Amino acid sequence: MIELSKQQKELLNIVQWSFPVCERPFEAIGEKMGISEETVIEELRTVKEANILRQLSAIFDTRALGYQSALIAAKYDEDQIEQAAKIINEHPGVSHNYKRNNAYNLWYTIAVPPSENIESHVALLHNATKSKTTRQLPTLKLYKIGVKLDMTGETKPDSKSEVLAHEKPERKSVMDVPSFSEKELAIIRELQEDLPLVPRPFAAMAFEAQCGEEEILNAIEEFKEKKYMRRFAAVMNHRHAGYKANAMGVWAVPEGDCEEVGPQMAGFSQVSHCYKRPTYSDWPYTIFTMVHGKNAGECEQTIEAIANETGIKEYELLWSIKEYKKVRVRYFTPEWDAYIAKYNEELTNVQALPKD
Repeated sequence: MIELSKQQKELLNIVQWSFPVCERPFEAIGEKMGISEETVIEELRTVKEANILRQLSAIFDTRALGYQSALIAAKYDEDQIEQAAKIINEHPGVSHNYKRNNAYNLWYTIAVPPSENIESHVALLHNATKSKTTRQLPTLKLYKIGVKLDMTGETKPDSKSEVLAHEKPERKSVMDVPSFSEKELAIIRELQEDLPLVPRPFAAMAFEAQCGEEEILNAIEEFKEKKYMRRFAAVMNHRHAGYKANAMGVWAVPEGDCEEVGPQMAGFSQVSHCYKRPTYSDWPYTIFTMVHGKNAGECEQTIEAIANETGIKEYELLWSIKEYKKVRVRYFTPEWDAYIAKYNEELTNVQALPKD
């Protein structure tokens, strides 16, 4: 761990919130901050080596690319959970996997390509891990998605902020599956990689994707225009960045109130994710909010502020006890072919889980 300077904190906010997509992005950031391009690159290299900055890359929209996705809650005996997490982590579509303080003690996100059936993959993992109960919690309505950690410390636990257009991408029960050329797929694969810390990083990426610098910059703008990509931004290592606590607030909002209450909850700055999800006989919670804080007290203050503003008093706070996996979903990569080939028979024959 390093003590971040004021300059490093400002820089980390910029690369999270407004990274410039242009030929010399680090020069553009330097002009904004009043420092040199070389200093920007060196400062970013320093915070990467300290594992505060995880990655600089494109943030694609899973559903807009034609992938199916869901949050999964599963129950395991305490002596089974480590092995279950290990099996689940092998799946290339699992990006987040956490142990939480609930009867549903393992929570993971899963996404599968357009050609695959997500229910088959969830059932496969349910059976392979001997889960006692597995609940599929897909997004029914998305009110906000966008992690932005204020490194300056000026954002208070009860602060409010506008939810920007790229933070509330469209969600439909059935979404079109786009058709990409081989060149577009090559660019998508490359944009998922970590941006090189060199003066013209998109030229370096274009070389790897076997296209021109202007071509890859134009593709980014086109992907954003078509909503395939939400933005190009930094991903932080929360704990190393000083945000040591995160909690998932699950709220029993009456069905008829969700369209009013969901946007209210999303408007809190410390809420990074806000979704409406399905309920079950043993799970009455309709809206989920992920909150981040420098400590548990800050998370609790945000949740209390949400409860006070909305009047919703029936909720639970689920804490991340252990992180088993946290990566970006990787789209259209060879790992998928290998996994599907390995489990083809099981995926073909597995029975979908009951709805309740």
